[in-house]
Amino acid sequence: MNISTDDFGSAADPGTLSRLRHQLGLAADAEGLLDVAFTTVDSPVGPLLLAATPKGLVRVAYAIEDHDRVLDTLARQVSPRVLRAPKRLDMAARELEEYFQGQRRGFDLPLDLSLSRGFRLLVQQQLPSIGYGQTRSYRQVAELVGNPKAVRAVGTACATNPLPVVLPCHRVLRSDGTPGGYAGGTAAKTTLLNLEAA
Repeated sequence: MNISTDDFGSAADPGTLSRLRHQLGLAADAEGLLDVAFTTVDSPVGPLLLAATPKGLVRVAYAIEDHDRVLDTLARQVSPRVLRAPKRLDMAARELEEYFQGQRRGFDLPLDLSLSRGFRLLVQQQLPSIGYGQTRSYRQVAELVGNPKAVRAVGTACATNPLPVVLPCHRVLRSDGTPGGYAGGTAAKTTLLNLEAA
């Protein structure tokens, strides 16, 4: 990777630092050294961190989850070669924007599901079968995956979903119809449900 330090100017200049990060991301991508690309996008539920591997979108994170902590976890669990590279996430950003504008009801993104395993992965893979604007209870999802007694485990699988919104765990509610917990907070879950109900 050949990036001259003459291109950087003063390290205190935010514009220069931004250009440096952008050049570094492009160079790392071109050299095949970028294992996890990330960016942040604005949304009606606050800033979302999007991260992708060459396989596909691997993580969507709410600000409440602490984006720096999420990036540290990705560096430990996936690869330490993590860089901001928004171009790699253009498709994901566009589909999310369409979803939030009410123009998209499902996602057509390649996904990297390597952050989940076992029963959690099984549950998360079933979430897109809950249609746009529909909801299911944790018990109904447990029945859907063939383990009716695993209601709490379904709750854990939803709480640890690395791809909220895209794998719509916000559509899973308590049996009494109340929202229950959510990685982005109850307000975010309610916002998503209201958006789909409109």
